[in-house]
Amino acid sequence: MSPDSLLFLKQLLRRPGQISAIVPSSERLAARMAEAIDPSIGPVVEFGPGTGRISHALLERGIAPSDLTLIEMNPAFSQHLQQKFPEVGVLNIAAQDITAHYPTKAAAVVSGLPLLSMKDDLQQAILKSAFDVLAPGGIYVQFTYGLRPPVKPAIAASLGLTWRKLGRVWENLPPAQIYVYTRLTH
Repeated sequence: MSPDSLLFLKQLLRRPGQISAIVPSSERLAARMAEAIDPSIGPVVEFGPGTGRISHALLERGIAPSDLTLIEMNPAFSQHLQQKFPEVGVLNIAAQDITAHYPTKAAAVVSGLPLLSMKDDLQQAILKSAFDVLAPGGIYVQFTYGLRPPVKPAIAASLGLTWRKLGRVWENLPPAQIYVYTRLTH
C-alpha cells in the first residue's frame, strides 16, 4: 500500500465524518479536473486536497507551484501536503474561512469537498467564500459522486451561479461527474 493510501485509510478510520470517499480520487479523475484549468490562468486554490492527487495533476498540467494554494482542514493531510509539495502554499483551515487567510484573487477554485453530503448553510458558506476569493470570470470546478449537480439549485440561484457539466469519469471509485460553476454577470 502506498504512503498516500495508508494515510488516507488512517484518516478515514479516525475522522469518518470528514472524508466522504472510500479511496483517494483516481489519477484519471484528477487529470480531468486539471484539464478544466488553463495553466496560464493565474492563481488556483484547491479545497479539500486530501493526499494531493488533484494537486499533483494541477502541477503536472502546468500550474506554477507559487500559483497553487491548498486549503485542507485535516491536520494530518495538511502536514503531508506541506512535505509532499514544499513550494505550494498549504493552509490548514476550513474552506469557508478562506477569505480571512487568502489576500489575493484566484482565477479558479478546484474542489474535492463532498458538497452533496453537507447541510445547506455549510454548502452556502463554502461557495460564497469561494466566489469571494475568485476574480471576476473565475471558475469553480467541483466533482461529485451523485447523479445530480453538487450545488443545490436554491444555493446556486442565491449566489447567482450557473454551471455546465464537464463530464463523467468512469475510472474512479465510485464514478464521478465534474461540473464547472461561474457567477452570472449582470
